[in-house]
Amino acid sequence: MQALLDVILPVFVVVAAGYGAVWMRWFSPQAVDGLMKFTQDFAIPCLLFTALSRLDLGQSFDWRLLLSFYAGALTGFLLGLIGARLIFARDWEDAVVIGFCCLFSNSVLLGLALTERAYGAAALAPNYAIIALHAPFCYVIGISAMETVRAGGDGAGIVARRIGAAMARNPLVIGIALGLLVNLSGLTFPAVISGGLDMIARAALPAALFGLGGVLVQYRPEGDLRVIAWICLVALVAHPLITRSLGGALALGEGPLRSAVLTAAMAPGANAYIFASIYGRARRVAASAVLIGTGLSTLSAWVWMALLP
Repeated sequence: MQALLDVILPVFVVVAAGYGAVWMRWFSPQAVDGLMKFTQDFAIPCLLFTALSRLDLGQSFDWRLLLSFYAGALTGFLLGLIGARLIFARDWEDAVVIGFCCLFSNSVLLGLALTERAYGAAALAPNYAIIALHAPFCYVIGISAMETVRAGGDGAGIVARRIGAAMARNPLVIGIALGLLVNLSGLTFPAVISGGLDMIARAALPAALFGLGGVLVQYRPEGDLRVIAWICLVALVAHPLITRSLGGALALGEGPLRSAVLTAAMAPGANAYIFASIYGRARRVAASAVLIGTGLSTLSAWVWMALLP
């Protein structure tokens, strides 16, 4: 109970503050859009850039960490896809979107914030290793699956170019790529530049959490509640359970295991709704899964923290 009060609830208080400010019309939706553009296009890329440029890559990119997390994520995608098709009789395109909701956990806004609150900034290196591959991995899986099931889909070369173009325009991917490039090249920046980047990075998580609350106001719990419940079950239970089991079997260290499981236990991120909007399929289900899953993350994170070393 103390973990819930001291670690988890403060994070969701910030989310609730953003939700309440917009719902009470103290903060306009346009202001939220500007805040989220700042966090997603500038502050969070700066956070990822600075973190990855200083990361000990040899120590942080542990294959056991990545296998544990991404095997769980891929299994979650398959469970979402197959469950939507066979249990809930959704068509294949809807099923891909539902699978993507189970695949794309909120690794940055919620995963980073909760891990930092629980274990300190020094515990975030495994989180950054996961995040470095997260968006590319998830979008490659989702776009490839959608283009494959679409009738009259384009060839593999066109699909690959679409994936590459989408990745090249994504600010998070750009921040990650530049951070890794600086790390591998050994480049250093003057203190005035690194200090400025650090200031922007420190604003990223609290501003993004507040903005996330404001964004959630526009979502409404509607659509097939059985499908939404299935997404939440896969995202909040199955994914972290698989990650926890694999990490234990592979003797993954205590710190990386905690980061992997907590990240896996996060609700579907806003990218799930963005993916649904891009293809115009299962948007109500995706929006509701983000909203309801974010609320349920309060309890799921508490449970998983209690089960971790």
